[in-house]
Amino acid sequence: MTQIWKHRLFWPLAALITLIVVNSVARPRFLTITVRDGQLYGALIDILRNSAPLMLVALGMTIVIATRGIDLSVGAIMAVSGAVALTVIDGSNDPGNLGTVLVAVVVAVLVALVLGAWNGFLVAVLGIQPIIATLVLMLAGRGVALLITGGFITTVNSAPFSYIASGYLTVLPFAFFISVAAIAALALVERRTALGVLTEAVGINPEASRLAGVRSRGIVWGAYILSGVLAGVAGVIYASNIKAADANAAGLFIELYAILAVVLGGTSLAGGKFSIAGTVVGVLIIQTLGSTILFLGVPSAQSPVFFAVVVVVVVVVQSPRVRRALGSMTRRRPSTTAPDQERTKVAA
Repeated sequence: MTQIWKHRLFWPLAALITLIVVNSVARPRFLTITVRDGQLYGALIDILRNSAPLMLVALGMTIVIATRGIDLSVGAIMAVSGAVALTVIDGSNDPGNLGTVLVAVVVAVLVALVLGAWNGFLVAVLGIQPIIATLVLMLAGRGVALLITGGFITTVNSAPFSYIASGYLTVLPFAFFISVAAIAALALVERRTALGVLTEAVGINPEASRLAGVRSRGIVWGAYILSGVLAGVAGVIYASNIKAADANAAGLFIELYAILAVVLGGTSLAGGKFSIAGTVVGVLIIQTLGSTILFLGVPSAQSPVFFAVVVVVVVVVQSPRVRRALGSMTRRRPSTTAPDQERTKVAA
């Protein structure tokens, strides 16, 4: 029983299950999934679809934090990526052409890759503190997005582009499959190769890793590139969902929610060991909580307070001291029967 308490996924999963139970009691149709035209619909399906952008950003943030870094620019990269994609599509003669949409998506992701590489260059090569290096792009990125769109909200009417966020592949949303592909690819690379161990080693002690022959600079640089690429894809999904490029609203505060999802999943901000599965659970907690707040009719001005209270409870329960206290409650007290029997035998 003690081992269950100590598992890093126990409390995140417990929090997620609790949220699902509360929602099920408050609205019995929460777990109901309907089939229309061969496609699945319901509150759970909406959570899976809407969590795709945050899932991608949080996965990249997990690797960055594992290297003892932080990336505050992911929201700005999302804004730039969406602006690039919409500008390419809007400037074409046929916005509804699949080839045009593919080109726009590729260009947007490549721009995001360059921005991620810039962050990695500042951190890994120039040695600038991650919070400062990424803060530069966080502040300047939305200005760049506004320059790309000319200061306006660019809108397009393109069925192939809208399909990215709202379309269905077989019975589930296409955006959900994008996030699943990213989870599977990252888990395969980080947990089935030596890269995951090297990433954790760099996060635990960069200098010792360097002396041991690990190319810590390349690993750190690659982490920021990965974060930029995933944020770029998230920006495309967000722009596809609203069918517009809004430089001010795209990815607003998503870096904070991504960091929160990583922490809720059990990954330490001090770097080192990380949990991809924990991050996935953390994202689902945040998305389910957001859906709960919306259903309860909490005013938008008060929803951050409600959100903060729930998150504080979850974080406190996951603290090492509370875990030790709960673990000690589950331990059995040592039995006195055996010593008493020994003393009886000695006396005899």
